[in-house]
Amino acid sequence: MRYSDDIIEEVRMKNDIVDVISQYVKLTRKGSSYFGLCPFHNEKTPSFSVTPSKQMYYCFGCGAGGNVYNFIMEYENYSFGEALSHLADRAGVELPKIEYSREAREKAEQRAALLEINKLAAQYFYYQLRREGGKTAYGYLTGRGLSEETIRKFGLGYSDKYSDDLYKYLKGKGYSDELLRESGLFNVDERRGMYDKFWNRVIFPIMDVNNRVIGFGGRVMGDGKPKYLNSPETKIFDKSRNLYGLNVARTTRKNYLILCEGYMDVIAMHQAGFTNAVASLGTALTSGHASLVKRYTKEVLLLYDSDGAGIRAALRAIPILREAGVTSRVVSLKPWKDPDEFIKNEGAEAFEERLNQAMDSFMFRVHIAEQEFAMDAPQGQNQFFERCAEMLLELSDELERNLYIEAIVKEYGRYGVGTEDIRKRVNTLALKGTPAEKRIQPKSGTPETKKKESAADKAQKLMLTWLVNYPGIFEQVEKYISPSDFVVPLYKEVAQMLFDQHKEGETNPGKLLNAFTDSEEQREVASLFNATIHLENEGEQQRAFSDTLLRIKEESLKEKNRTWDPSDMAGLQDLIKAKKELEDLGRKRQQLHISFN
Repeated sequence: MRYSDDIIEEVRMKNDIVDVISQYVKLTRKGSSYFGLCPFHNEKTPSFSVTPSKQMYYCFGCGAGGNVYNFIMEYENYSFGEALSHLADRAGVELPKIEYSREAREKAEQRAALLEINKLAAQYFYYQLRREGGKTAYGYLTGRGLSEETIRKFGLGYSDKYSDDLYKYLKGKGYSDELLRESGLFNVDERRGMYDKFWNRVIFPIMDVNNRVIGFGGRVMGDGKPKYLNSPETKIFDKSRNLYGLNVARTTRKNYLILCEGYMDVIAMHQAGFTNAVASLGTALTSGHASLVKRYTKEVLLLYDSDGAGIRAALRAIPILREAGVTSRVVSLKPWKDPDEFIKNEGAEAFEERLNQAMDSFMFRVHIAEQEFAMDAPQGQNQFFERCAEMLLELSDELERNLYIEAIVKEYGRYGVGTEDIRKRVNTLALKGTPAEKRIQPKSGTPETKKKESAADKAQKLMLTWLVNYPGIFEQVEKYISPSDFVVPLYKEVAQMLFDQHKEGETNPGKLLNAFTDSEEQREVASLFNATIHLENEGEQQRAFSDTLLRIKEESLKEKNRTWDPSDMAGLQDLIKAKKELEDLGRKRQQLHISFN
């Protein structure tokens, strides 16, 4: 459940954005705003602005922006609820206890009980590791080079050879069989009843980003099968939406995460000082993982095993990350198989060097594709460049595509291929309508920043910026346009909020942003209030205003034409009316005077 709008707004108003951000960023006043170095990307010249009148921040360099909630969410890697709680504590606001329905309360109670069971199990396994029966497991961990501090930090443990130890322990705590079955810690069959799922295994507790134990992984001692065993999916554990080690990695100040394969890889890297390492939980990377990663970083270094399976895993992960708006590079560990082996043999400094040498993920795909063809024969070379053209067609941004064409030619120019050759091949494939061409189209979830902004989008953003910065123009603007004329759904939603605020006598962008608890949405909305255009004099201001107004109306009419149902006669009348209004507006453009004071 969500707290009321009044509570959210009260907390926001009691946390002045300049005061809050000043605790993290050194700000200098310039005119009506404050500027500093952006904490979300590396820069030498301040482009990060904080505007008290709007109670918003915006970086003109990387586009980060929002209100005080979004800043805390981005900087501290908090969810909206965590940011609200943090800021409420800071301002001395006591958040009301939320009343839950009976069903919601029972669900919450079950989740709390399952979390407590997992916590008790983790403590039990940790204790068993230090008993006589855990000597072999403890020797295995120390033999892998893990220190006592690392074992303690990750809460590593051991499940005994007896398959009912944990069951007896938790039954002694008063938990029912039904709840224990829901925990995923036990198996049930007719012959044996309920018994421990994990036995004779080194145990790796799996924690969520809030350091709560939600599941376990177990590595068998001896030759048993399977070698690694993970908790099944439960009410508190979704392996496709959790990453091992993220509870620690989220607090590091590195601007990228290292994504590897297994528990020991993560632990070895953390012990060597690379505390931004995470791993998927016995499953291939999913879109859920990518969305989770996006909350904490914009770049991932892929560090899978250097064997065939590791290469295939990297190739699968690259497009999934890209779809989520996360860039990736690929680290080569050769001649070593995995991070643990590499660090043991070459040390942390050499490992750091390999990270710095990570290959661009697109070029990694090109290099792997090269291995599929006989590059010593013209036919193989032709097939290879055809494959390159197919991959280039996946890139929707023309500049990005051109840069990669240059990179391919630089690397493979020895085969007599030039930039125009590659470009022609790409264009030929596009005209053929190959499957690769279809992948050019932006997919759902692709960040807006990847698409080229149209003139119509720019006009809508510019009008929203003017309405926020110069609320006095509302009376003139609303004579000609309404929120329904903004054709981009998000812009239309924001315009409606601004028009509603104006009717209530106050234009308050900081308050408006409360409605957007997703950090990406806040960033996009913040950009709507910071569109810029260079205007030398009043004449240019008037022309810009009339051009913007006309562009919005034109696009609105196009959208109505596109969505009109021919059987809708009332809709036809509306179209005729809208076209006449646009023609009238075009004739009056010289009279569209407005004051930006």
